[in-house]
Amino acid sequence: MSVRAIRTVGDPVLRERAREVTPEELRSREVQRLIDDMVDTMRAAGGAGLAANQVGELLRIAVVEVDRNPRYPYKPPIPLTVIVNPVVEPVGDETFAINEGCLSVPDLRGAVDRHVGVRVRHLDRHGGAHDGVRRGLTAGTFQHEVDHLDGVLFLDRVRDPSTFTTWEQFERHHRDAFVARARALVERVGS
Repeated sequence: MSVRAIRTVGDPVLRERAREVTPEELRSREVQRLIDDMVDTMRAAGGAGLAANQVGELLRIAVVEVDRNPRYPYKPPIPLTVIVNPVVEPVGDETFAINEGCLSVPDLRGAVDRHVGVRVRHLDRHGGAHDGVRRGLTAGTFQHEVDHLDGVLFLDRVRDPSTFTTWEQFERHHRDAFVARARALVERVGS
């Protein structure tokens, strides 16, 4: 296992749709090593998720985890989850503006409208099928990672450019208001 370099905005691999992973590929030593490397890379960078194309691999694999992450103390915990060939569908029409950032877009954040509830169908790293509903900020995290696998960056989803901010300015001017709204959402709909 090792930490891989994270590709940043401007790298063409981030704008390509990742391809489905076959059962044989998923069982391969190479793909299992990729998954381990993605987990190590996400943790080393302090991220809440990481998609395979962010480390240069065009496979529909992402990892998600929130466990006392100092960058996101307002995010509810998400146990380490490997999502392979994910499909995300909205549950209802309600959206919530999430101030998002991205490991591939260093030091820039912006408000993105995400569905409050989504159904996520995917395989785990062993090929087991999963089908469940994710809500609140957790739903936003899954939508963000699946966007990556489709070649979409959060930058593409920001409707109001005036919401762009550096991490420092978010912390200084916008964090408290966002955290209050995020906590109210979590209390209302769950993680």
